[in-house]
Parts: sequence; C-alpha cells; structure tokens
Amino acid sequence: MEDPTAIGHEPATYERDVYGWANEQAALLRGGQLARADIENIAEEIESLGRSEKSELVNRLTVLLAHLLKWRFQPGHQCRSWQLSIREQRRKIARHLGENPSLKGKLPGIIEEAYESALFEAERQTGLPEAAFPKVCPYGYDEMMSEEFWPE
Repeated sequence: MEDPTAIGHEPATYERDVYGWANEQAALLRGGQLARADIENIAEEIESLGRSEKSELVNRLTVLLAHLLKWRFQPGHQCRSWQLSIREQRRKIARHLGENPSLKGKLPGIIEEAYESALFEAERQTGLPEAAFPKVCPYGYDEMMSEEFWPE
C-alpha cells in the first residue's frame, strides 16, 4: 500500500476520491496516527456500513415475505421457483443475522418495514389489491424462517 505520508503525495479527500481516502485512512489508523485521521468521515462511513447491513436484512425479508404472501394468496400459481426463492431467502437471512447478531434485537421494526415493501411487491406481482392481504405481517419471525412453514 502506498504511504500516505510520502513526499509529493497529495492526500485524497473524502469528497474527491473515496477509494483513495479510505486506503489512506486505513494506513493512518494502522500506523497509530490517529491525530491525522479524518475521524468525522470515518465515523460516518462506519455508521453507513451499519445502515447497509440493516438495509440488506430488510431487502431479504421483503423478498421472503412477498413470496410467502404470493404462496398463500395465489395457491394456483405456486411453483418451484417460488419455493426455491423462499428457501434461499431463509438461508441468507439466517446467515446475515449470524454475521450481524445485533440486528436480532431490531427484528420487530425491521419486519414491519419489510412487510410494507412486501405488500407493495405482492400487489404488483399478483395483480391483487392491497386490501386482499393482511395489513400487518401475519407471520412471526420463527414461523417465516421455519423450513416446514408453507402458508396455506
């Protein structure tokens, strides 16, 4: 890695070159040069990372819930593709929570947020009106994540 303190080297700025800035900040932190580090923007990037992990969970739950709704409310259209998608999302959600266990405590709000999006997706994909679906998520976390659960 290039030394950010090298003579003639122009430091990258957060606004101009995030990639260069990130590498320079990492080198400064590893070198114990905290006084030279861009602490405010480093903190912002760390918070952004946390938001993206939550967003990933919301997105995965949205897909799972939309497919569970379609499975329940369009039984005549159930197909292998939906089944595989449900199974895949369950596995990816479990893995994501294993890697980010602090998100478990936020699950009720995350599920509520995901369900709002899932309602829209289910309505869009099925052609059924939003009123055809429950207003609040009808599935608990353990239920929706169970390999044995298939809404009837």
